[in-house]
Amino acid sequence: MTTATYGAGLPGIPASALAATPVAAEPAEPTTAPVSAAPTATAETPSTTFTPVVHGGSWPAPDTGHSTQAERVVAFARAQIGRPCVWGAVGPGSYDAPGLTQAAWKAAGVTLPRTTRAQWEAGVQVPLADVRVGDLVFFHDDLGHVGIWSGAGMMIHAPGPGALIREESVFYAGQSAIRGAIRPA
Repeated sequence: MTTATYGAGLPGIPASALAATPVAAEPAEPTTAPVSAAPTATAETPSTTFTPVVHGGSWPAPDTGHSTQAERVVAFARAQIGRPCVWGAVGPGSYDAPGLTQAAWKAAGVTLPRTTRAQWEAGVQVPLADVRVGDLVFFHDDLGHVGIWSGAGMMIHAPGPGALIREESVFYAGQSAIRGAIRPA
């Protein structure tokens, strides 16, 4: 198995986990245009509808058209991108890091505890070489942060108060910050 390197290298994460996992493209930012400038759908031009994320909406049902639990987890988390990170928030309008992971797994029918430490203990520990989409990745010596592995070396997380939920590299805090991963059971 080939091990990927990132910067000075992170042993244990295979290149396939960083590069081969398909990641859905983020939706384009909506643009504001005058109503009169909007095209009208005809038989030749199909209509497309953009539905913006509404902050404060309810959680989707666990069976939202995605075939696996992991796909439902990641789909839920991606739908939260752009919402505010608020200390202690558990949704639906804002989240903190463990609140987001708890809500995403709840959308897939799995109940997780509230805190990062309790979430660390609520699943099966997974070697970084075997991490899969939907697994929880933990950071810092005190396990003070958690994100959802979304594939290709990326995760979705609530970075901290004042920030917005986003999808970014698992190396956002540096390689040495990663403490491990679990797969909720």
